[in-house]
Amino acid sequence: MSDSSHAPTAACPPASAGLPCRAGVGYKFQHFDELGADPDPPAFVEVHAENYMGAGGVPHAQLTRIRERLPVSLHGVGLSIGADATPDPAHLDRLAALIDRYQPAEFSEHLAWSTHDGRFLNDLLPLSYDAATLQRVCEHIDRIQARLGVRMLLENPSTYFEFEASTFSEPDFIAAVVRRTGCGLLLDVNNVYVSCCNNRHDPSAYLAALPLSAVRQIHLAGHAQERLADGGLLLIDNHGAPVADPVWDLHARTLVTIGPTATLIEWDTDVPAYATLRAQARHADRIADGIHGSSEGMAA
Repeated sequence: MSDSSHAPTAACPPASAGLPCRAGVGYKFQHFDELGADPDPPAFVEVHAENYMGAGGVPHAQLTRIRERLPVSLHGVGLSIGADATPDPAHLDRLAALIDRYQPAEFSEHLAWSTHDGRFLNDLLPLSYDAATLQRVCEHIDRIQARLGVRMLLENPSTYFEFEASTFSEPDFIAAVVRRTGCGLLLDVNNVYVSCCNNRHDPSAYLAALPLSAVRQIHLAGHAQERLADGGLLLIDNHGAPVADPVWDLHARTLVTIGPTATLIEWDTDVPAYATLRAQARHADRIADGIHGSSEGMAA
């Protein structure tokens, strides 16, 4: 199903300057000293916005020091863009204050929902891709971008099933959201691989259907495998392992198409030593250099 009848529903805020087109890492507090002492640090760090909603304390002291040295990407996990209710105004106010305080190079959120009837759920849940959901998601993104004053990046989800009621494929739905809102795209390559394997789609066809010209950042992460009763495999996006070889391969093929792009290594469970995380980022840079040559200092 297409969405050719709709123009953008609101004026999109200006784009940020963007992140360096090199590899960054998700910041973890236990890596603060090693990151600060690294003579060749990653190109940027990304932090979860909800971890910095307080006014002060150690988290802000550390992030202030890091921001003096490196660009920061702010990644939200609590806006619940796909929920029935509009984004919480108080949460948006806290996000706006955080963006004003740290001036992140990018702000991103998930295509998912995690709240209902005032309750907060500890997960990012999938959506039915239909016209009503499209209208709701676009209205929410318009509201978010207007309040924050920045263009946000929308991240494709990891999914484990699909709704029979959906009238859009996931990439077509994302493309329609990007057209209507002017938001950018955070392309999570691991999520593409996980979702396509679980739902029996071709990852290359999925990527070809996305608005790749809107990609401003890439996420890479590890996943787990669970054997099902029927002998099949379920892939679980757990951010708790090195990036898998098929995901590296898909990432390389993506870079051939879209060119040098800021790439984040996510590792949120069973967090490894800093050296392990840094090695994954260096591997991402080697892949990009092998495709495009050195892009040191290039900006998105």
